[in-house]
Amino acid sequence: NENGEWLVVKKKYSGLKGKWSLPAGFVQPGEMLDEAAVREVKEETGIDAEPVALLGLRTGVISGEISDNMAIFLLRPLSRDIVVQTDELYAAAFFSKTALQNDPNTSGLLRYLLALEPLDSLSLHDGLNPGDPFGYTKYRLYFESSKLKE
Repeated sequence: NENGEWLVVKKKYSGLKGKWSLPAGFVQPGEMLDEAAVREVKEETGIDAEPVALLGLRTGVISGEISDNMAIFLLRPLSRDIVVQTDELYAAAFFSKTALQNDPNTSGLLRYLLALEPLDSLSLHDGLNPGDPFGYTKYRLYFESSKLKE
């Protein structure tokens, strides 16, 4: 947010149960990655947001067969009032980097990202069309450009 705080959630399930982590979820049919990120933040925290940049991609394979991928986006909050989705979460809050670094319940991935801050990013380039033969109904690129840093 404008204070440099991170929006985090404390999940009630999985290996992240009781840990502060990033809002996350699955992409729905017909949805793009950035749209899923915005939707998941809204569903879990009540915060309206817009995509700013793609920060990274986590990819892995679980038990030798399940592809597990997570795109990590920087989102700009458009609202401030948190409404916690209590079915899946114990809590949601904006925390400073220092508060998260000092909290023993901060997840490993979140600790890693905090140590990298300020995060370099791949920026959004919208309004492009790769051509009608491809049949895209939605299309966005995220890439780094030195022109954006001038």
